[in-house]
Amino acid sequence: MINLLVTILAGALIGWIASMIMKTNASMGAIANIAAGIVGAALGGFIVSGGRSFGSADFNIMSLIVGIIGACIVIFIVKLLTGKRTAV
Repeated sequence: MINLLVTILAGALIGWIASMIMKTNASMGAIANIAAGIVGAALGGFIVSGGRSFGSADFNIMSLIVGIIGACIVIFIVKLLTGKRTAV
C-alpha cells in the first residue's frame, strides 16, 4: 500500500515539473500530471536501461531527472497526437 502511495506522489511531482518545463501546467490537472509522471518515469527508465529492465526500487536524483525527461517526452507525444498548442 505504501508503495502505491509513493508511486502516486513521485508521479505527481515528476509530472508537475515536466508540465512546467513543457509549458502545459495551466492546461493539465492533477490526474494528468500523475499519469504523465508515472508513464514518463517508466518510459525514461526503459530508455535509459536500453530496454533490459523495467523499473527500479531506488528513488534518487538521477531517477527523478530520468522521470522528468520521460514525462516531457510523453507530454510532447500527447500534444502531437491531440494537436493542442500552448500560448507562448
